Amino acid sequence: MKQIKIVENDVEVKKSVVQLLNQGFTKEEVYILAHDKDRSIELTDATDTNDMKVSEPGVFESLANVFRSRGDELRSNMESLGLSYFEAQQFEGELDLGRIVVVATKKVS
Repeated sequence: MKQIKIVENDVEVKKSVVQLLNQGFTKEEVYILAHDKDRSIELTDATDTNDMKVSEPGVFESLANVFRSRGDELRSNMESLGLSYFEAQQFEGELDLGRIVVVATKKVS
């Protein structure tokens, strides 16, 4: 199960995180992506949500990200959260426009 929200600013990010928590997601299941890496980190820290670079990609994926453009890295991260290639392309386009993507995903066991 996953939910994706596209938001414009920090206030909307915080509202989205609260909504997702109220829907049963945990903070460890919520990821915030912005085109600017520092902004992603700041928003993740401010909302105490999961950090993509630490928990999701494997060692080889993380190493490969060093040689990728930010857009490639973001698409790869979104795919690792269960988005399709085409969804990742679409949402990376939103990030290019300065928007923020909030992804909540529950791992199916």
